[in-house]
Formats: sequence, structure tokens, C-alpha cells
Amino acid sequence: MKSIERRFANLQETRPSLSSYTNFAGAVKDGKFGPATIRRWFNRLVEKGDYTGMNKRVLISNLDWLSNPVRTT
Repeated sequence: MKSIERRFANLQETRPSLSSYTNFAGAVKDGKFGPATIRRWFNRLVEKGDYTGMNKRVLISNLDWLSNPVRTT
């Protein structure tokens, strides 16, 4: 099973200088995770200081798009 938490922890370990939001985006990229899963782990793993002042709904929508990009034929 693919785990956002495991992927996030690996990225945090290899790229500690980046923000938790950036590493979270890398963890969900092309992972085909559902919106509810992304939202749940976003709330648990991403530090509030990394997205203060931004619309959380828009951020999660963008993360959903990263996880499930539109296919081109």
C-alpha cells in the first residue's frame, strides 16, 4: 500500500531544508490519492506556518491535481 506518510517522511529526511508543504506536495505527486486522503494527511503533516494566509481549500485542490493529473492523449 502506498502511504503519504511514508513518502513524506522520506522526503523530509532527504530534503530537510524545504518546507513541510513542499515535501508534502512531492509526496502526493502522481500518487493517485483521493481528495479525502490528501486532506486528512495534509492536516496531520503540514505545519500551519507553511500555509498561513493562504486559502486551504485551494491548496488541497492543487494537491489533488498533483496527485491525479489530467491525462493527455
